[in-house]
Amino acid sequence: MTRLPYFHVDTFADRPFAGNQAAVMPLDAWLPDAVLQAIAEENNFAETAFVVRDAESEADYELRWFTPTEEVRLCGHATLASGHVMLTEAEHMGDAARVTFRTRRAGTLEVRRAAAGYELALPAIPTGPDEWDEAVALLGARPREVRLNPDGYGIYLFESEAEIRGLDPDLRGLRALGNDQFICTAPGERTDVVSRVFVPGGGVDEDSFTGSAHACLTPFWAERLERDSFTAHQASARGGDATCRLARGEGGDRVWLGGPCVTVVEGRFYIPEAG
Repeated sequence: MTRLPYFHVDTFADRPFAGNQAAVMPLDAWLPDAVLQAIAEENNFAETAFVVRDAESEADYELRWFTPTEEVRLCGHATLASGHVMLTEAEHMGDAARVTFRTRRAGTLEVRRAAAGYELALPAIPTGPDEWDEAVALLGARPREVRLNPDGYGIYLFESEAEIRGLDPDLRGLRALGNDQFICTAPGERTDVVSRVFVPGGGVDEDSFTGSAHACLTPFWAERLERDSFTAHQASARGGDATCRLARGEGGDRVWLGGPCVTVVEGRFYIPEAG
């Protein structure tokens, strides 16, 4: 049997059993995709992150993310979890203040130490006014605005936090629409912004805290609040909190999400030897 290092991390939370769970598994080299997918299915978290030292030296590591059913193009909370593990556990990192990850479809991402624990940089994801009546009919309440991104991100704006908490969407119906994020949001009561995120087509009926969704929500709310930083709460059963900051630049806007992480399990994952 091959023994692989395994970390279970609760992200965007300052205590166990809150925020979003991710498995982080540092590897010496990439395993076959079918094995990576099988491991992610066995872990049964929203995402399992696999990390390999970057042989091309473009970043510190390569990073890939898998849900129980498929590989995804971008995952924020599992990137934060990976940064936490590598900055905390990797002996060769020493007392490094930051770590970078080269990804296959989201460019190079960065996690750095911060007062709140860590900050994660993601590419800002723009959305534009649009309509999707079929999706709206399945959410359980009618939003006052819909904004979409062609890569599968949709923001559905509601009036109040009470509406967000009261949503009871038709998850089976949403699943049939494809692997899209249905990001339902409103002004918050305790925080500036509140949201719930449903991704049933990607194997995650309701996500606990979604970093990539906040890469959409940050430019969306920065425009409405008329300021580039604010606080956010994702009102899932576990809950999750973050600071959100939009950094504007000539090379493209970036979103910085801040929050703590907690390692709750460390161990070994066993897989059969090939052949």
